[in-house]
Order: sequence, then structure tokens, then C-alpha cells
Amino acid sequence: MTDIATTAPIYLPLTAADRCDRCGAAAKVRAVLPKGGELLFCRHHFNEHEARLVELSATVVESAGELV
Repeated sequence: MTDIATTAPIYLPLTAADRCDRCGAAAKVRAVLPKGGELLFCRHHFNEHEARLVELSATVVESAGELV
């Protein structure tokens, strides 16, 4: 049996060019879905969809300047 080391995925920081998938505002949150893909949200739309993202077991990565 071989032990396989795994590392956490590396997420690039959000930049001013990253936009919310719902409204086009500046993205502040990246939600990575367990089966692949990611969604970018502004703070407002993340708050609106947070419960569903938790249900889907999405990995949420917030912009460093936005942690509250």
C-alpha cells in the first residue's frame, strides 16, 4: 500500500479583474464546488447564497481584505 501525500489546493488571490458571477460587481468570495468549478461572488450575493453553498460542501475562500 502506498501513502499518497495530498496538499491543499492553491487559490490565487482575487484581483480587481475578478467579478461577481451574479451581478458583475467586484468579487470578494470564491466558492469552489466539490465536483469541480468555482463561483465568484460579491459580498451581497455570497450572503444571499451562503446557505446553499454550505449544503453543497463548497470550499469558501474570502478575499484577504474582506474577512470580517
